[in-house]
Amino acid sequence: MLKIAHCPEYLLPLPEGHRFPMQKYELIPEQLLYEGSIGPENLFAPEPIEERLILAAHDEGYWRRLSSLDLPPAMVRRIGFPLTAELVDRARRIAQGSVECTEHALRHGIAMNVAGGTHHAHADRGEGFCEINDQAIAARYLLDTGTARQILIVDLDVHQGNGTAKIFEGEPRVFTFSVHGEKNYPLHKEKSDLDIALPDGTEDAAYLAMLRTVLPDLLDRVRPDFVFYLSGVDVLATDRLGRLGLTMQGCRERDRTVFDLCHRRAGLPVAVSMGGGYSPRLATVVEAHAQTYRSALEAIRADAPVPSNGPKTPFGKP
Repeated sequence: MLKIAHCPEYLLPLPEGHRFPMQKYELIPEQLLYEGSIGPENLFAPEPIEERLILAAHDEGYWRRLSSLDLPPAMVRRIGFPLTAELVDRARRIAQGSVECTEHALRHGIAMNVAGGTHHAHADRGEGFCEINDQAIAARYLLDTGTARQILIVDLDVHQGNGTAKIFEGEPRVFTFSVHGEKNYPLHKEKSDLDIALPDGTEDAAYLAMLRTVLPDLLDRVRPDFVFYLSGVDVLATDRLGRLGLTMQGCRERDRTVFDLCHRRAGLPVAVSMGGGYSPRLATVVEAHAQTYRSALEAIRADAPVPSNGPKTPFGKP
């Protein structure tokens, strides 16, 4: 059973013309349900997370100002969303979704959050469409409950996971691994335990060869008992904010590689957060994310194929 965190509150109303493709959080589960990859029983709706879990990864002063809607205007601009009670509620539900995904992954092998991947959120600030860091909060939850002893965070969003790297700086029980565009946001990059910065235009063959070389070595060296995967689809050549050159098939092979190495071969539980995707056509973003779910289902079912993309889609070809 692949459990997937999703609720209506993930879809936050934004000002007209805002560049963030918020509608994808509604369309991704709709597409997966429509094509028959999942059923309603796969979905669960997270409630707002408890403050004590947030404070395990974030400074209390920052959280108090965020939750009381009292952030300085400059910080609100860095986050990139209007600061509202609905935004804070959404962030809390996303974080709770990732925490619950850890429990479902331990039970079923893989679990996924339709939103999340808020890796630019630092302990003391938000930025880059990220208010609080869902995977950092979930990793702290695993460590603090003694559920995991060694965690590997595989961040394959096109932008460096700077907030995650900084939060776990000096924490030997969490190994942060980020593959990202060398010349992309953020301008100032933090130091992950392993950073691989790729040149503009990196295509499928080079990307996949790197991943298939580096990730097995990391699994051997780090020896994690839990993996977080941030599966941003802003690595696509079509992405407005990406600058890499992956095709849709290359993106799918990336996901398959992570699930094959971490789950099928190593037997590790994997919790997935979606991360970014900014291709001009929303159908492309939705299809790229949907591929990640299909790849997870293939890994769970091992020898049972799942519906592929094609004409059976209400949103048009990517």
